[in-house]
This record gives sequence, structure tokens and C-alpha cells, in this order.
Amino acid sequence: MRKIVQLLILVAICTLLLSGCWNRRELNELSISLAMGIDKEGDEFVVTHQVVNPSEVAGSQGGGAGGAPVTLYQGKGKTVFQASRKITKEAPRKIYAAHIRVLVIGEAFAKEGMAKALDFVSRGQEFRTDFHILLVRDGKAADALRVLTPLETIPANEIFDTLETSERAWSSAGTIQLDELINDLVSKGRQPFLTGIQIMGNKPDGNETSNLEAIDVPTRITVGNLAVFKGDKLIGWLSEDESKGHNYVTGRVTSTIIALPCGKNGEQNSVAVELIRVKEKLKARMENGKPKIRVEIEGEGNVAEVECSELDLSKTGTITVLEKKTNENVEKRINQAIQVAQEKHKVDIFGFGDVVHRESPKYWKKVEDHWDEVFVGMETEVKVDIKLRRTGTVGDSFLNEMKKEK
Repeated sequence: MRKIVQLLILVAICTLLLSGCWNRRELNELSISLAMGIDKEGDEFVVTHQVVNPSEVAGSQGGGAGGAPVTLYQGKGKTVFQASRKITKEAPRKIYAAHIRVLVIGEAFAKEGMAKALDFVSRGQEFRTDFHILLVRDGKAADALRVLTPLETIPANEIFDTLETSERAWSSAGTIQLDELINDLVSKGRQPFLTGIQIMGNKPDGNETSNLEAIDVPTRITVGNLAVFKGDKLIGWLSEDESKGHNYVTGRVTSTIIALPCGKNGEQNSVAVELIRVKEKLKARMENGKPKIRVEIEGEGNVAEVECSELDLSKTGTITVLEKKTNENVEKRINQAIQVAQEKHKVDIFGFGDVVHRESPKYWKKVEDHWDEVFVGMETEVKVDIKLRRTGTVGDSFLNEMKKEK
């Protein structure tokens, strides 16, 4: 009898622990948002959510009514949270933000300062931190989220995938997630940056389903260059070459293509070199009481395309010349980016301050509160060593044979 009583007590205790999902929300009660945009109109925040249309996404597998795969809901308020909650006035289901792929910020809002909006996103229990944060150049976040995309059913997925592909294969962009952006905002040794996106073509056309039906899509989203911030305020943009130079320094170059001139007698021919492995190392040392940064870049590349018929890749001397030109090209991009950051924007977007902090903690305590002023006049040294390993599956180009026949 005693054992039975003990067993019943144990079962009762277990039932208390199995209280079920008290805060559950059924899938058919939620609107799943895959992209969120933040703009500012006057004193009010404008929050836009790109919500999946379940019937149309399922319809892409064989059903549906041929409508848009996503729906936009928008709210205005004195705070970002208030604007988001106001969406319930028109949305039949509550917005569920746990699956957001991209957070898009309008350029005008970024110039005013975006920190207040990020506080809500970082504090919200639903938000994860694995989404990418982007800036719309010459436009609003809402306009970017209205553009329908033909290749990916969900526009947010296309923006997400395009950004990651561009970063891996072209390297003028950079993926930034929430934790990294907040760390840059609070750090005294570096200033934030974001990748920009642009709306190419007629903005109203991007909102039509006809944008999905054309071979040459009339309106599309393209990944642009890097935006420079001072604190949480946008202060300018880098060019494509400057963006690549920045990414070399910060270790964000996985692969890219460099076009090297090789023509003679005025010919505008080029050799395409594909970089396949790039590593960076930043060092700081004190000289005459001032910091000096040394940027070391090492990597490997392949000769991917040759337009010059007279170029003999079987000769060691030819490869040596191409390696020298490749190193000079990368060094030029890096120096160009550093110069623009020092002379035009006057902010450290490379994290040189963090390097100085690690190498000389005592000196850092003296300059941390005005590091950007020190950065403007700081001396830098760039050393690039990239080796070309392969020249492709053919040796001499068939262009040389064509030239001989003529």
C-alpha cells in the first residue's frame, strides 16, 4: 500500500511538470514575416513587414491563384514597437518575427541615427540574431520590400541569398548581423558599416506580378557597396574598389576577380585572376610615441582568363609578372580605402583601434575617447603576397594560333 501511495505522489509531481505549452500559438494564427523594414516619416517610425502568403507559396508547387507570394503590412508609431503593434489594425494575424532573414533600413532614417530602432530588435524575445542588416541606398526600406523577385519565390530569401553569394564570389559586400553591428556601435576602436542595396528600374513596376513574368526583369534589387557610419549615423558611401579594399583589411574576401592589363600597342586586353584564398593579419607598433599599423595580406589565385595572345603562361617569368601586378592591384585597393576613410570620412571602419588596444593597452587608455582623431593622422603600411598556382586546363591560348594563321 505504501508503495502505491509513493507511486501516486510521484505521478502527481510529474503531472505538475507537464503543464503543456501554455503560451503556444498555432501556425494558422500567425503571419510569418521574413523581412522587416524601418523608415522614418517626421517624428514617427514606419515599420514594414514582408509576410508570406501561404496559399501562394504552396501554390508554386501546383496550386494557388497566381497572386503575389508575399503581402506587405505597415504601421506607424512613436516607437518601433508601437508601429509594429499597430499592424494588427489591418493584419488578420499577429506578425511573427522569429524567421526574419533580412532587416532593411532606409537611407534617410540611417542619416538621423538608427540606434533607437535596434534597441527594440535586440530586446525583442521573438527576434533571433542570425538575420542580415542592410541599408537601402537612395530609397526607403518599404520600397525595397515591395519588389517581387522571379528566381526565389520569397523576395526576402532572394535578398539574403544574393548578399551571401556576392560576399563569397565578388567581395565588395559584407554580411553584418545584429550582434556584430551592436558591438561596432559600442566599440571605441572601430566604427560600423553596412552593405547597401539598390532598387534598379521603375519602383512601382516591382510591386506588380508582371515583374515575375519577364525574362529581363524590369525592376530588381542589387547588392551595392559599403555604407560608412559615425556612431549610428550614416555619413557616406565607399566605391566598389574602396569596399573591396576595406574587405581585404577586415578579412571578408573569400574570392574575387582581378582584371590585369596585358595588351601591347594600345590594345585594351586583360588577364583575369581569380583569388581563391585570402588571409589578413593586422599588426600595430609604436614609433616615436605614435601607433603605426601594418596590414599583411597573403593568398592564392588562379589565372582564369587570358585575352592577350602574346602571353606565354608556360614561362616562370610571365607568372612572376602577373603576381606582381596582382599584388599591386590589391595593395592599391587597400591604400585607396584607408585614404578615403582617413581624409574623407575621418572614421576608423577597419578596427585599427582594436589592434592598437591589444598591442598597447597603456597607450590606448590615453586615446580611446578620441581615437578617430588619432586614426586620421596615423601611418599605415601594406604588404601583399599573393601567389598564382594554376593557369587552367590549357597552356598556350588558342588566340595565339588564330593570330599565327592570320
